[in-house]
Amino acid sequence: MFGTMQRGVGAYAKVGLETGVAAASPHKLIIMLYDGAMVALLSAINNMKGTNGAANVAAKGASISKAITIIDNGLRASLDKAAGGEIAQNLDALYDYMSRRLLQANIKNDVAAVEEVHGLMSDLREAWVAIGEKNEQPDAPAVPAMQKTTLVSV
Repeated sequence: MFGTMQRGVGAYAKVGLETGVAAASPHKLIIMLYDGAMVALLSAINNMKGTNGAANVAAKGASISKAITIIDNGLRASLDKAAGGEIAQNLDALYDYMSRRLLQANIKNDVAAVEEVHGLMSDLREAWVAIGEKNEQPDAPAVPAMQKTTLVSV
């Protein structure tokens, strides 16, 4: 009558994600794309290896397709090649390499190739996080810090 608990949890998670996306800065959105791609790649690896000894080919394919979509339609599409210059061009080439590598990994069931792309994603994510931390400025206090005083009773 009211649906399953799993369905409710899934709906709650979706609302949480949508709220996070709506409130996120462009920098945070890129990190979220990296996170999504990396989760999809880990899922693909797990489905290729099979947790119970049997690989799940359909789930592996869906996970790899999701990662490729995030790379091509999220990360790659967000590049501003005119403003980004050589860095944007290099990232575009790297994203293209990752997509092609994942396509081949899917066809050949190559766990090592998926792990390679996951490692590249992890490195890029770490660099992106470091850039964000460097650009964050600590907020100046609105009111100067007050000195602590001690009351003495007489």
